[in-house]
Amino acid sequence: MRTMGVSQRLKSRMQRFLQRPGTTVDLGPLEKLLPKIGSRAEKLADLSDAELTEAAAEAIDYVDICAFGREAARRGLDQTPYDVQLLGAMALLSGKVAEMATGEGKTLTAAMAAYGHVRRGKGPVHVLTVNDYLARRDALWMAPVYKLLGLTVGWITEASTPEQRRAAYGNDVTYVSVSEAGFDYLRDQLVTDIDDRVQRDLACCIVDEADSILIDEARVPMVLAGTVTSEEDPVHQAAELVKTLVNKRDYEIADDGRSVALTDKGLQEIEAQLDGIDLYADENVEQLSAVNVALHAEALLHRDVDYIVRNGAVELVDEMRGRVAQRRRWPDGLQAAVEAKEGLNATAEGEVLDTITVQAFIALYKNLCGMTATAVLVGNELREFFKLEVAVIPPNTPCIRVDDPDRIYATLAEKEEALIEEIRLTHEVGRPVLVGTLDVKESEQLAAGLTAAGIACVVLNAKNDEEEAAIIAEAGTFGAVTVSTQMAGRGVDIKLGGSDQADYDRIAELGGLYIIGSGRHDSRRVDDQLRGRSGRQGDPGHSVFFVGLEDELVVRHAPELIPASPKMHADGLVQDDAVTYAVEHAQRVAEGVNHEIHRNTWRYSVVIEQQRIALAERRERLLTTDVAADLLRDRFPDETDEIEDELLSRVGRSIALYHLDRLWAEHLAELNEVREGVHLRALGRLDPLDEFHRSAVPAFNDLFPKIEQRTLETFESIEVTEDWQPEEATLVRPSATWTYLVHDNPFGSELDRLISAVGRRLTSR
Repeated sequence: MRTMGVSQRLKSRMQRFLQRPGTTVDLGPLEKLLPKIGSRAEKLADLSDAELTEAAAEAIDYVDICAFGREAARRGLDQTPYDVQLLGAMALLSGKVAEMATGEGKTLTAAMAAYGHVRRGKGPVHVLTVNDYLARRDALWMAPVYKLLGLTVGWITEASTPEQRRAAYGNDVTYVSVSEAGFDYLRDQLVTDIDDRVQRDLACCIVDEADSILIDEARVPMVLAGTVTSEEDPVHQAAELVKTLVNKRDYEIADDGRSVALTDKGLQEIEAQLDGIDLYADENVEQLSAVNVALHAEALLHRDVDYIVRNGAVELVDEMRGRVAQRRRWPDGLQAAVEAKEGLNATAEGEVLDTITVQAFIALYKNLCGMTATAVLVGNELREFFKLEVAVIPPNTPCIRVDDPDRIYATLAEKEEALIEEIRLTHEVGRPVLVGTLDVKESEQLAAGLTAAGIACVVLNAKNDEEEAAIIAEAGTFGAVTVSTQMAGRGVDIKLGGSDQADYDRIAELGGLYIIGSGRHDSRRVDDQLRGRSGRQGDPGHSVFFVGLEDELVVRHAPELIPASPKMHADGLVQDDAVTYAVEHAQRVAEGVNHEIHRNTWRYSVVIEQQRIALAERRERLLTTDVAADLLRDRFPDETDEIEDELLSRVGRSIALYHLDRLWAEHLAELNEVREGVHLRALGRLDPLDEFHRSAVPAFNDLFPKIEQRTLETFESIEVTEDWQPEEATLVRPSATWTYLVHDNPFGSELDRLISAVGRRLTSR
């Protein structure tokens, strides 16, 4: 039996006593069950595999669930779970978010919890991951455990066919990325035959990397789009015009880097190229919008930082993970503007048939829990938005990693020089180094600098994401230098000595893996995730962050706090308490800004999600009952009397579902316009949210009567025959559909940009 030491228990209780922000869970009652679990597991060791599987079907309480999970892991994986993993599993079974440090075995913890949820009648269980790679890897990895426990398991990736998806969701446990699960939900909401659905009930989900999915991606809309006749796009013309403009002469970028506006000279230049039109005249508002969005793409979005160009397409970079954000695009014409900037053809955006945010989709599950290495810092948000509490699971072995204070430099050049020198000195003795950068461009520049200094390195960024698992696995080998964009959600442990740990002792004597951050991120959690790659399972380790006063985080959020003449050394190293405070303050401000954006997005989406639930209930009745046929019989008794019941049900259902889906798509488009328009009313000191609700609620109240009215009108205009098809009544659905994620627009909506531009222009006169 592996038990926690006395010091760890005291530390765990002290953390609860101090009530770390976002934590309220007392592990005491769960810790008392550990001896019982150990005793029960020892008795199970005498059972054959078949007997174990048969007995596992009867487990219900926490002790039995963890004991069977422990024994199945011992046999199936040759791994006996630590007590802390059992605590994590019980926390998940209790509906909590378990904070477990990197390398503590969250994958196995989740498998034991998934088994428990199924046996307690809360299944099927979806384990939601951040990408396809982890979904497939974890399902295959844990398959022997599930088999011994008598459960079936499957996985889904973007390449899965509808038949494969249906089969995977038919298992007791399904591993799937959150985006694929969300897209499947949206597609299921448009089926006209219940047998075409792929998902079952959204009963229970375990969210891996919970802070990333539930907080960082919460406000990201998942979109199901359909074909639509394309119109001429004015953005491409505008993109060519703004390429000739010069910063500080023709346009000015705001101090926060989030907006840009034409100067008088720039406006004159653009208007001259447009045959002398008045760009601010009412009839030219569309052209003004196109110029504005093109200017934002040209001046504020940077290649190899915000996006990369690969295989002739613009691919967005997830700022939290430093990797390509699959199937994601910017809204409000910004995507087309960037494509035009790069000389690429615009990709089809299509008509939005349905959309749901990650947060709203997750909320559809009846039972929710999650796990991550960094939950405490967003504990209050998890409670506010999901009613989830954080359970801090202590490490199996105390962390002995040394975390140095930030090294702050006056200029970017001095920081880069010091960074390369630190890597060189560490590399000389063979100690492995992992450098975390903020974006793709910085990683490539640093790699070039290291190469020039004669230091070989491997680069892990958005351009080679398919190789990331193998690169990370070897980042702890003797003499390795690895340069990586964000480490959040990588899903692979770094073991000292490499994947085979051949040089473990030699590297441990050198101090273990050395983590160096090239700058502070907007979120402390992302910094902590980078630190957490070192010092796993009690290994020695070291971390430090290099920060510059010219870093974007400091310049954007705390320039006024930097002393005019900070205390520094000749090499530019700053040692001034006021500067240290400014850096910490800048990060807190950035976190506050993101939290407020999340809260505002959530406030707007609440009413839409309430409407979606009501619509889904109505659609379910239309799909599974004869309510549409009953409506037709009531209104047209003579005409329907001669139609067979089965045929009338099919016709009525097809007509009603078409109009429901059509009107919902129109409603979403209308709400999008309303949401952008209400910001103008803020100029009149009206609350935009109140104004949005005043428009959204009546519009939805009219929806159901319209569905009924159009259903009756369509039926009245058709001739029902035995082989009747919806196309005969011009009820034509899109010939093709596709899915994508809408990337957070860092500059606000198109209208926000227009208002900002107009406002700045007025104040400059």
